[in-house]
Amino acid sequence: MWADSHCHLTFEGVGVAAIEAARAAGVTRMITIGTTIEESTEAIEVARAHRGVWATVGLHPHDSSDGVAGIATLLSDPDPVVVGVGECGLDYHYDHSPRDVQRAAFAAQVQLACQLDLALVVHTRDAWDDTFDILAAEGPPERWVLHCFSGGPDEAARGLELGAMLSFSGIVTFKTADDVRAAAAACPLDRLLVETDSPFLAPVPYRGRTNTPALVPVVGAAVAAAKAVTTEMIEEATWANTAALFGLRAGDGPDGLDGLGGLGGPEGPEGPDGPDGPDGPEGPRPSPAGQTGPPGAGE
Repeated sequence: MWADSHCHLTFEGVGVAAIEAARAAGVTRMITIGTTIEESTEAIEVARAHRGVWATVGLHPHDSSDGVAGIATLLSDPDPVVVGVGECGLDYHYDHSPRDVQRAAFAAQVQLACQLDLALVVHTRDAWDDTFDILAAEGPPERWVLHCFSGGPDEAARGLELGAMLSFSGIVTFKTADDVRAAAAACPLDRLLVETDSPFLAPVPYRGRTNTPALVPVVGAAVAAAKAVTTEMIEEATWANTAALFGLRAGDGPDGLDGLGGLGGPEGPEGPDGPDGPDGPEGPRPSPAGQTGPPGAGE
């Protein structure tokens, strides 16, 4: 069985219909990620309604100007399906929020993860030095991940030294991503995750389409090739590593027999996947269903 350690089930083009499609593809654990107070609230609702799904609460660097007060309030008495803080971090590529504001919001969320003993989900783009400096200054929580890892072996080594897990996305399949494949090859098996970052970054040969959690096995196969190991080894390791990172119990799975994720609520309405979306870094982010949002949250 596979786990998608980072997806956006609340975003337009993904939706709850993707959960059953993922299960049919052997993906039976999904972490749906919050990036604003509204999206975090929706992520919690989705996780409560679907077994084998958990949520995080966070403020994306693009939205840092909104301030972390709402996130802190939502985390003051966290729902049992909440297993992490983030995604949060720094994005100097788009600079949708001023860099000093991004740094302050990131530091505050590092502190929240430490205080609450939750996993920290980190986004970094064109900001490696400041990202690592803030983590070193604040002291990272015991469990944290560099999501959608886009660096090379040097950045991987710096993250691993600070205790990170590295999560690889569809980027690992891209023709020009030799550095990312080298980082995957160098990453210890017990520190490695896979993700889709749905709806962004669909792996080759699906690039240019809307990504969904059902494509996790394609990412896993590419990571296996980079590491010269079997796909089954990556499947087994990333299943266990996702559980370790987010504190999921050993029996958690599609039936949710002993898990917190999906507390047995109604499945809710399902609908078809939306139109094809961008690859991620090259285009704007879809909004949560029925909302309009700024570009770039999953990139």
